[in-house]
Amino acid sequence: MKRDYRKIFNVLMAIIILYEWMQMFIGTNSLLSSSSFTSLKYFTVLSNLLEAFACILLVLNHRRAHLFKYIAATSVSLTFLVVMVFLGPIFGYPFMFKGTNFWFHLVIPVLSVFEFITLNQQTFTRKANTLVVLPMLIYGIGYVVNIVVNGLEGNDWYAFMLWGYPVGILIFIIICSLTYLIGYILRDLNRRFKNAE
Repeated sequence: MKRDYRKIFNVLMAIIILYEWMQMFIGTNSLLSSSSFTSLKYFTVLSNLLEAFACILLVLNHRRAHLFKYIAATSVSLTFLVVMVFLGPIFGYPFMFKGTNFWFHLVIPVLSVFEFITLNQQTFTRKANTLVVLPMLIYGIGYVVNIVVNGLEGNDWYAFMLWGYPVGILIFIIICSLTYLIGYILRDLNRRFKNAE
């Protein structure tokens, strides 16, 4: 019964994510600063699409689905945390939670964490906890390489390099460490929930 409920839950999440990205892709959502494929430059969009991909894998009973769900839950949690702690106070929460922002910054991260903690029956090792850092690590490397190749102007959309490359790289190291910590906390909460059942 729990497995069927989880599949329905994942179908709904995948539909919401893909629908909201399509709204952004065709340019009907003016609240985000990029449309079409340029929206893929944001980790928020990529992490939500990773969640949709993981949802589809789970529905299809792919053998790696649970690992992808763990990685995706950690990635969207990072998005949520950055919005709540940094972007919300700077740009205002009303803006950060309007339109697609509402779904990608709040609803999907909360649903993803809820599902992972309460419905996941898999046990994850420390090695799996290390893998949750991969999306941010790949994104960070791509971000820096893009700036090195194409220059700072128009390519440092998060302004990480505002204080120079060493500080920018330090910021990415801190974010990767934070991602690992989020993954550890999610894994621990899931284990505690299973033990309490």
